[in-house]
Amino acid sequence: MVACGILQEDERLELIGGELVPMPAKGIRHEVLKAALLRHWLRNVPEPLQVVPETTFRLSVDTFLEPDVIVYRAPVQLPDITGPNILLAVEIADSTLGYDLQRKPSIYAAFGVRELWVIDAVRSVVHVHREPGDGGFSRVTVAQADATLAGHLVPELPLRLDALALDWKG
Repeated sequence: MVACGILQEDERLELIGGELVPMPAKGIRHEVLKAALLRHWLRNVPEPLQVVPETTFRLSVDTFLEPDVIVYRAPVQLPDITGPNILLAVEIADSTLGYDLQRKPSIYAAFGVRELWVIDAVRSVVHVHREPGDGGFSRVTVAQADATLAGHLVPELPLRLDALALDWKG
């Protein structure tokens, strides 16, 4: 669509069930938190885990998402990623929290992603979604910034939001 001039090269969209869904611009809290999270995890990621930011995640021919971070285990290669290959998907929300908490979890769960974290960049809490099923995730908990989190399938990557070096002034 970019090559045909229908979409701009930098236009932020996701394809969900064949529907193009425009994504709002990312706010500074989103970007600062994502950068700090990636710095923290990339310094500490053990082999064979792979931590990949903002990749287009093709769940089906008509559903493409762009999570902020995905974690999977080699020898799986990025082009071969499917929902069940993802050990952890992370969405960071500052302006899209409602969408990321309401619509996104059911999409991830329907495609077999086993764990989703939605990080509220404004309130510094993490909504942890586990146990995917047809109707969404059956277990959802909220962790405060001072809680140490570890993915159910990736305990090697613990996270405490309040321990990240965050510079909100950019």
